[in-house]
Amino acid sequence: MKSFKYLATTTILGSALFLAACGDDSANGSNEDSGTGEELEGQVRGDGSSTVAPIMEAIVEEYGGAQPGVQVSSGVSGTGGGFEKFIAGETDFSNASRPIKEEEASALEEAGIDYTEVELGFDGLSVVVSKENDFIDHLTVEELKKMWVEDGTEKTWADIREGWPDEPIEYYSPGTDSGTYDYFNEVILEEEDIVRSATLSEDDNVLVQGVLGSPNAIGYFGYAYYLENKDTLKVVPIDNGDGPVEPSNETIESGEYAPLSRPMFTYVSNASISENEAAADFMTFAIENAGDLAEAVGYVRAPQEIYDEDLEAIESLK
Repeated sequence: MKSFKYLATTTILGSALFLAACGDDSANGSNEDSGTGEELEGQVRGDGSSTVAPIMEAIVEEYGGAQPGVQVSSGVSGTGGGFEKFIAGETDFSNASRPIKEEEASALEEAGIDYTEVELGFDGLSVVVSKENDFIDHLTVEELKKMWVEDGTEKTWADIREGWPDEPIEYYSPGTDSGTYDYFNEVILEEEDIVRSATLSEDDNVLVQGVLGSPNAIGYFGYAYYLENKDTLKVVPIDNGDGPVEPSNETIESGEYAPLSRPMFTYVSNASISENEAAADFMTFAIENAGDLAEAVGYVRAPQEIYDEDLEAIESLK
């Protein structure tokens, strides 16, 4: 998975965070590079969404500079796969590109695991085609559903809109363990079956390469992956009834890019926060820096009051 435009920004961003922290230190004597301001040792384990991965990897990288004695791992097995590990007690936090499901919350309750939901930023699930596709200008939500729901036929572009080519549509979708798939299934497919011919993959780069390979291909994934490949992919504006809207920082944050704007989360074990000083310190750092790092990797920061509320919730567990 992943070839983020992160390494190119991390030095500049790291310097900015360092200078900001130094400025705060001189003003109020606090250290915002980590939650405690002291050197720690320990391990923190996470897993989950590939969509959330760019933010979390950026956080982990920056935190490593602040607390080199703490080893933080963050795997990528999809939102559903991450929750399976979280429920099994294998991880301290679980990244998710959708809210936790009722059955997952019930399983955590049965396992005796209390948790706190932390919002990291916003994503706009982006529908993309190859730049060689010269006929598609936008899609309505109804056309998206007609295109992606299995109906027993081999669909062509001409079946979706009159005047489009009579060529079979090639589909590229995140896998069923992905929160991106779950979200698309909820708001576009409305829980109906996805087309059987779709290529499903938890690796967003597989989806990118598939769409790049054919002018008749279409796919969807997180906004950061579109920005990563915007020179070779064309994003498709979506019409939810008020005219076509393209995903951007402004339309995602405002909710105008509907219904494909969504928050991104990490779920943290309350016991990890109260019993593992390294985990508590890492999560404090994550919340304090999530907005800047979300924007650095191509997502959209959440309102500051959300970060403040999440930080208060974590502080109350220490």
